[in-house]
Amino acid sequence: MYSGRYWIEYIIIISMQVKAKKHLGQNFLKDEGVLGRIVASANIAPDDFVVEIGPGTGILTQVLSEKAKRVISLELDSDLIPNLLKRFPLSSNVTIVRQDILQADLMEVLKKSQLPEGQSYKVVANIPYYITAPIIQYLLELPMPPECIVLMVQKEVAERITAKVGALSILAVSVQYYADAELSFIVPKTAFEPVPQVDSAVVRLVPKRSFDKDLDKKFFRCVKAGFSSRRKTLVNNFSASFHLPKDAVAQKLDRLGLDANIRAQALAIDDWQRVATAFE
Repeated sequence: MYSGRYWIEYIIIISMQVKAKKHLGQNFLKDEGVLGRIVASANIAPDDFVVEIGPGTGILTQVLSEKAKRVISLELDSDLIPNLLKRFPLSSNVTIVRQDILQADLMEVLKKSQLPEGQSYKVVANIPYYITAPIIQYLLELPMPPECIVLMVQKEVAERITAKVGALSILAVSVQYYADAELSFIVPKTAFEPVPQVDSAVVRLVPKRSFDKDLDKKFFRCVKAGFSSRRKTLVNNFSASFHLPKDAVAQKLDRLGLDANIRAQALAIDDWQRVATAFE
């Protein structure tokens, strides 16, 4: 049995032997220092239940298991399951689930993992970058969203997610509508094996509202209309999308205290909520 630095070195050797699958977006994290910073970003406590997406070789799983009460790791790649089960047997505080997170009933998985009723949980993961947006959407729209979500994502995507008013995109609004978002730290591409083409970053999301199908549908109908052409003003975009005269749109915006020449990226989340109500 390995522990501490010796286990980290062992799992790095294993990760070198396991060939990453490009079609699954696999790049295995190997930097021990980054692992500690990821766990610190999630503020893992001894009584926490943690969901990990894509444990891969188990290097992050190991560190999480030393901090949390229970770790539930969902892995899609069946070739990685034997090594994970060998390192984390049934007697450990790690549950390995062979499942695609986007197809999983996470509430049922947590129930089977004995999450006490009413207790919150956290999500910590180094996710495949090509499904970043679907994973975040899935997590934020859960009936019981996580207490916090700490994800390793592409640096450029992290910057878009955490953008400030004036540089917002549909992605930023979609995430920040549901959660407070911050970029915790940058991770150089050399921290992975194989080395990817881009740097990464860790983002921390703290959900602040629950998914409401009807209300949120109206909200995002308005957001999509506003961003339909980024170079155009809201007056032009709303007029075209909602089939309204431009002067009528301008009057509505004026009543909200918004300039008729404002563009979508300049609106804060609170502004979007007020705008969505005005254009129901």
